Amino acid sequence: MPTYDYRCAACGHELEVFHSIREPALTKCPQCKKPRLERLIGPGAGILFKGGGFYQTDYRSESYKRGESAEKDAVKPAAETPAAPASGAADETAPGVQPKASKPVKATKKKSG
Repeated sequence: MPTYDYRCAACGHELEVFHSIREPALTKCPQCKKPRLERLIGPGAGILFKGGGFYQTDYRSESYKRGESAEKDAVKPAAETPAAPASGAADETAPGVQPKASKPVKATKKKSG
């Protein structure tokens, strides 16, 4: 349902009304109660097409397509960095978390015998 802008020609009161496209235009001003309300022509809503399958996005200029592919290529290496090989130990931590310091191992003497 669209939003319509109205202005009263008698008192100058302006308001926005959200109603169906099939409803008749309002005529009575809610402030002065005179039947001088007029529907204004608004700028409309901007349409933004995202993704493929739309005329606006499918027939872009060649320079735009080159810039878009260059941007994707710049992002790929950061996203596809290989993970460190798993050693089976529990030394992996979440990103941004400092690993705990390991306890020092005590040296023990072997008894000869």
